[in-house]
Amino acid sequence: MFTLTRESSLLVSCPKGLAPFLAREMRDLGCDASEMEAGVRTTGTLADCLRLNLHLRCGHRVHYRLKRFGAMHPDMVYRELNALPWEEVFAPEGYFSVHSFVEHPSIRDTRFPNLRVKDAVADRFAAQSGRRPDSGPDQGRGVVLFLYWRGPKAELYLDTSGAPLPRRGYRLRPHSAPMQETLAAAVILATGWDPATPLVNPMCGSGTLAIEAALMARNLAPGLLRQDFAFRHLREFDPAAWEAMRDEARRAALPRARARIIATDHDPAALDAAQANARAAGVAEDIEFLCCDFRDTPLPEEPGVVLVNPEYGQRLGDAAELEGVYAGLGDFLKQRCAGWRAGIFTAAPDLAKRIGLRPEAKVPFWSAKLSCMLLLYSLWQGSCQGRPEHTA
Repeated sequence: MFTLTRESSLLVSCPKGLAPFLAREMRDLGCDASEMEAGVRTTGTLADCLRLNLHLRCGHRVHYRLKRFGAMHPDMVYRELNALPWEEVFAPEGYFSVHSFVEHPSIRDTRFPNLRVKDAVADRFAAQSGRRPDSGPDQGRGVVLFLYWRGPKAELYLDTSGAPLPRRGYRLRPHSAPMQETLAAAVILATGWDPATPLVNPMCGSGTLAIEAALMARNLAPGLLRQDFAFRHLREFDPAAWEAMRDEARRAALPRARARIIATDHDPAALDAAQANARAAGVAEDIEFLCCDFRDTPLPEEPGVVLVNPEYGQRLGDAAELEGVYAGLGDFLKQRCAGWRAGIFTAAPDLAKRIGLRPEAKVPFWSAKLSCMLLLYSLWQGSCQGRPEHTA
């Protein structure tokens, strides 16, 4: 009998730059983790997939490998997958979708191998039960399959997440150019922030950084915020075991954040959006929202992390107009943030020079197709605050 209780290769995908942070999360959950450029591999069962979907902050999709095989052309993909007992995986009255990553000389349009996967599955159902399941492009419903085909080897996975994990469910009002939730979580982890210390987020926009920080501070599993995952449509899905897993995650959550989280923005509309999103995430009482210029952001006496995602100039305004903003950020850090650790996330290295401080580290990230950098600063105590930027 075909079963998903056997251990298989698991592939958790993520954008470039997030794999080290995703691997750290997975190791903390007790998984072996092998980093790739845009993902992390481990081994496990369907139950492990459920746990990863519930707890991961930096992953995008959790894939369970069904089969690995040689494939020189799409008809070989069809034959290999048509032989799988799909009637034991999900019901014929169900719905399924297919997405893929394909690099093969025989393929010019990836829609064709996707179609061959769909035909293989549907034809198997038709032969076994006389009924073909519905299929289409909607990955937010039903069973989701993922074909990874590179060169002469192919792998077929169950995408147990369905809708990508960044879609936590709390972003009701995104406002302007919001940071993706998984990227925000990785950026926070990259600062080395201790949730027992304050986190201050000037220029908070729609609040994603502050909300992700509050979820971490409360030890709230991000998967608790959404209801549907693709694994729920599998025959071997155990609703009672899933609810027990969710209950355990709820019991592990803290009632309140241990330290202050402050988010400010000069735009009242941004603050309204951020507060609405925080309420949807269940962390509104853990974040202090204030409408003010970033220079007037209040700082707790106990130092922690100041984290800022200023505009870059590519999407939100002219870069020349932002030079004063970046210079003002540098003044804010030098004059008011002695003893704090600071992170500036930007896709504008020329503007970042206007900060006037030399970062102690630069952590590369990608935001959509933008190459970005998290600049990290440890700000000195005393009269000489901050390490000045030396220019030629």
